Amino acid sequence: MNFALYIAKRYLFSKSSNNSINIMTIIAASGTVIASAALFIVLSGFAGLKTFSLEFSSLVDPDLKVYPSEGKSFVITKEDSISIQSIIGIQSYSKIIEERVILEFEDKSQVVTMKGVDENFTKVTSIDSKVYYGKWLERYTDQIVAGGGVSNKLSFGVLSLTNQQKIYVPKPGKGQITSVKGAFNSINAYNVGLFDINEDLNNEYIFANIETVKYLLNYTDNQISSIEFKLEPNADQEVVSEAIQSALGTKIQIKDRAQLNDALYKMLNTENVAVYLIFTLVIIIALFNVIGALIMMILDKKESINTLFNLGTTTKEIRRIFFLQGSLMTILAGGIGLLLGFVLVFLQKTTEFIMLTPSLPYPVELKGINFVIVLATIFVLGILAAKLASQRISKKLVKA
Repeated sequence: MNFALYIAKRYLFSKSSNNSINIMTIIAASGTVIASAALFIVLSGFAGLKTFSLEFSSLVDPDLKVYPSEGKSFVITKEDSISIQSIIGIQSYSKIIEERVILEFEDKSQVVTMKGVDENFTKVTSIDSKVYYGKWLERYTDQIVAGGGVSNKLSFGVLSLTNQQKIYVPKPGKGQITSVKGAFNSINAYNVGLFDINEDLNNEYIFANIETVKYLLNYTDNQISSIEFKLEPNADQEVVSEAIQSALGTKIQIKDRAQLNDALYKMLNTENVAVYLIFTLVIIIALFNVIGALIMMILDKKESINTLFNLGTTTKEIRRIFFLQGSLMTILAGGIGLLLGFVLVFLQKTTEFIMLTPSLPYPVELKGINFVIVLATIFVLGILAAKLASQRISKKLVKA
């Protein structure tokens, strides 16, 4: 067995004759255990919150979305449709027309985003499952499904056939407006359902049949704003995206789900980094105790160090002994903390003993990358702490 490692293990697991040093060592090791457990728990909790937050966007955001490269709309020909249908990996797709409109009910009005969808939209997204009151759209009708926030602001309900909602869209064209009536296309619609996804969508969106929006905007039969795609479970997103680009040419651009929610993803990733840095600072503070405990051990073992030196052990080897002792202490304490953190996260995931609301447990997620992050952090910082403490050993000390 390596001599330095053997002595380091003996020093690590043997009690000092000075009780205060034993207490300081226990405090230092306990601090490292708690800090590493806290880092793993927080990373797992944040991973759960991130997954929980993105679940809402996945309900309404497709795997891929095609936009016009210029302008607000583009034309999809029969040949384009045939080319799309031949692409392997596409499970379903939906044609979309989207525009800002004025929604009016009785004496109230609001500018909202109206999204016209075809019959395949519920195959691409699961938004119909978020309709909490009423029902989803019927084909070839002037029905709308509104967000709960829009409904509250304009004070309308569901299936009020005597009091319909009115939708206005400015007519395209140039020149001076001679009358308000002639400046807008309008239809009377009636709300058949209310959805609840998140605050932004609830306060901003209404859904309608694509034919209704096409009529309001004077679009041609093949003119659309976008196409949304749902891919097969095992499809290669990059390959499918390249195939769609090749089929439709330069008139379109493609975004995936992360690009559609780039602000949300950036915010979540930034928060994740910030949380990691904060709890890494906690570990660094805990390791100052390890450095202090190790220096006290060096002073306590002064006679033993002198004996080892007289027996022929070099100063470099003595430094190595205490370097290994400090490294073993932090890695062992960090491993115990990681195990403790894993147990607590696993219990939360299986028994749900911490609740955000009476019906919603605090979300956590066990990820292999979090184990690697905690172990690497403890390993690197522990070695640095041990190196700093062992450097206190000098020839003057070992000869004294």
